Amino acid sequence: MQTGTLFYVVGPSGVGKDTLMSEAMKALGPSGRYVQVRRVITRPAGIGEDHQPADAETFAAMVEDSRFLHHWQAHGLSYGLPIGILDDLAAGRNVIANGSRGAIPDLAGTVDRFVIVEITAPPEIVRQRLKARGRESAEEIEQRLARITEPLPASRDVVTIVNDTSLEDAVARLVAALDQRASRLSLVRLPIASGTRRTAYLREDNPLVDAAAFAGAGRIEVTHADGGVRADLDLVEPCDMLRADEIGLSREAFEALGLSDGSLVSIARTPSPDSRRILRRKIAGARLKADDYETLFGDIVDGRYPDGETAAFLLKAIQSLDDEEAIAVARARCRFGPRIDWGSPIVVDKHSLGGIPGSRITLIVVPIVAAAGLLMPKTSSRAITSASGTADVMEALCRIDLSFADVDRVVRQTGGCIAWNGRLNHSVLDDVVNAITRPLALDSNTWSVASILSKKWTAGSTHVVIDMPYGPNAKLKTRAEANELGRVFERVGAGLGMTVRAFATDGSNAIGHGIGPALELRDVMKVLDNAPDAPADLREKALFFASEILSFSPEHGSLAEARATAGAILASGRARQKLDEIAEAQGARSPVMPGTFTRTVRAPRDGTVERVDGWHVAGIARRAGAPHDKSAGVDLKVAPGDEVFAGDPLFVVHAGDVASLERAAAAATPDTGISLASGGSRPPQIRFDPREVPQARP
Repeated sequence: MQTGTLFYVVGPSGVGKDTLMSEAMKALGPSGRYVQVRRVITRPAGIGEDHQPADAETFAAMVEDSRFLHHWQAHGLSYGLPIGILDDLAAGRNVIANGSRGAIPDLAGTVDRFVIVEITAPPEIVRQRLKARGRESAEEIEQRLARITEPLPASRDVVTIVNDTSLEDAVARLVAALDQRASRLSLVRLPIASGTRRTAYLREDNPLVDAAAFAGAGRIEVTHADGGVRADLDLVEPCDMLRADEIGLSREAFEALGLSDGSLVSIARTPSPDSRRILRRKIAGARLKADDYETLFGDIVDGRYPDGETAAFLLKAIQSLDDEEAIAVARARCRFGPRIDWGSPIVVDKHSLGGIPGSRITLIVVPIVAAAGLLMPKTSSRAITSASGTADVMEALCRIDLSFADVDRVVRQTGGCIAWNGRLNHSVLDDVVNAITRPLALDSNTWSVASILSKKWTAGSTHVVIDMPYGPNAKLKTRAEANELGRVFERVGAGLGMTVRAFATDGSNAIGHGIGPALELRDVMKVLDNAPDAPADLREKALFFASEILSFSPEHGSLAEARATAGAILASGRARQKLDEIAEAQGARSPVMPGTFTRTVRAPRDGTVERVDGWHVAGIARRAGAPHDKSAGVDLKVAPGDEVFAGDPLFVVHAGDVASLERAAAAATPDTGISLASGGSRPPQIRFDPREVPQARP
C-alpha cells in the first residue's frame, strides 16, 4: 500500500505554476515527506525548467524500457515522469509532478493516491504576467488567453488554487492544500459498537498524522467533501486490525459519516465556525464579551485548536486585557463549573499573591474568622519555587488532600478549612493555558485576577480580601503597581457580584522567624498560644487581615470593633482551639518538628541588620530539603534593625539528614542573605506595620 500521494500539477502558461511549485517545495522539502519530480524532456539543458534532457531516440528507448510512469507529447516535445516515482510513494513520500492538462493519466491500480492540482488566475493577471515575461507578442498572448480550457474530469480528486493575490498568500494556500490531502487516511469500519459515543481509532505509528497529538486533543472531526462526523479518538498499538495509514470508526461513527471502506478522509481538531470567527476577531484586536470567551474557552479546553492558534489568541488576550474584558473573562470562566452554595449570605476568603517567605497568616486568620462565626472554606497551594506554601505548612499538622465532600463536611462542622487547592480548584482551562504561556513567558496580572476571582466565585465566596506584597523579590515591585492591581481586583470582583478588598503590603523582608513548613508551623502555634516570643510581625499581619474579613459581617459596626473581636478571640485561646478542631476534622497527625540536624550561620562582622533577603534565605531552606522534607528550613535569629556583633547567630539551618544540611550550609557560605550596615544600633522593627497599609477603597 502506497501511503504517499502523487500531486499532478496543471495550469496554463502565465498562471505562475512553476513559481508556486518551487516556493512550496522550500516550505515542504525540509520535512523529508515531499519530493519534486525532475521530468525528462526532449529539450536541451538550460532551456526552461530544471529537467533531464534527452533526444527523441533516447526518449523512445526509455518508453520501450518502461522507464516512465507517464509520458505525453506537447508543443512538439516529449515529456516523461520517471517510474521511480512509485518507489517514493511506497516509501511514504509525497510526489509533486509538473503535468499537462491535456494528458492527465489514468493511473488507477498503479497509484493509490492521486490528486490533480489545478493552478489558475484571472485573464487580466495572466495577461500582465505574460507581457512581463516578454516571450510572446501581444497577438500571441491574446490567442493563448482565448483558448478554451477543457474542464477537469469530475470523477477525479481535484484541488484548485487561484493565484490572484500575493505570492506569499498563494504559496500558503497551496502548501495547506497539499498537506491536507497528503495527510488523508483510508477509512475502515471496525466491528465496534460505541453507543451514543462515536469513536475513531488511529494506530500509534500512523505515518501520515501525529496520532498522539490528535489523541491529546480528545475529539476530532473526520471530514470528506460532502460532510463529516465528530468523534472521540483512541489510539491502538500496531496490530492487524488497522493498517498504519488507516483510520477506524466505530459502527455508529461510520454510519453517520456515510462513506464506504477505503474512502480517503481528513481529520482535524474541531473548533466551531462561530468559535473560529471569535478567535480571529480577538487576534485582530477586537474586544470580546463573556459569551464569546465562553465559546472560545470551551473549544480550547476540548483541544479543538492547534497550539499555534491558541498561543496567538492568548498572546493577544493577555497583552490587551482591560478591566471590562477581565470581567468578561472571569464571568466566562465561572460558567465552567457549578457554584458551591453554602447557604450563607456571607462566605469569606483570602488570597495572597505570595512571594514573601514566612508569611503564613492563613493558619491564624482562618481559625479567628471561623471562631467568630463566619464561614471560610480556604484552599491554598503548595510551594512551587519557594521553601513552603500554606498547604505545606498545614500538611505538617493534618491531612490537606481533601475531596469536595470532605471540604463540605469540615466547613459545616467547624466553620473553616485549609485544604490543598490542587484537587479542589483544578482548572482544565488553566492546564491548557499554562502549558502554552509558561514556556513562552507570557504573563498578565489582569489575566491572573480573572482566574483567581473566578475560582473564588465558584467556591461560593461572597467577600474576599487580597494580600498584595510588593518588593524587589515579589511579583509586584512597587506600591503603585500593587495599588493599581488592587483596583483591578476590586473592579473585577464587583463585576462578579462579590465584595473584594485589596491591600498593598510591604514584602521587602521575610515575615516571622521560620522559613520551611515545620518552622513556620511553630511560629503560627506561638502566635495562637500567645507566647511571649511569638513573631510580632506575623501576629500583626494576621490580625490586620482577620479584622478586615470580620468587618464584612454586619455584627461589627466598624473596623475597630472587628479588630477588637479578632484580638479577643486570639487572646482567649479560641483561635488555637478552632485550629485544633479544623485539623482534627481534616485528619490530624502529630505535628512535624524542625529537623534535628542543625548548623548555625553567624554574622561575619559587627553591624546593623539592614535587610533580610527572604528569597535567598528560602533558597538555603530549599537546599536543606524544604518543602518536601517538612522538617527542613531556616530559623531566623535577627530582623531588620537588630544590632549584631561578629559571631552572633543570624539563623539556624534545620535538616533531616547530614547531606542536606551540608548543601544548605554551603549555599549560605558565600552569601547569608542578610545585609549588615555599619553604624550605631536602632530599635528592632516590626516588619509588618498595619499603618502602612492603605484602607480599602469604598
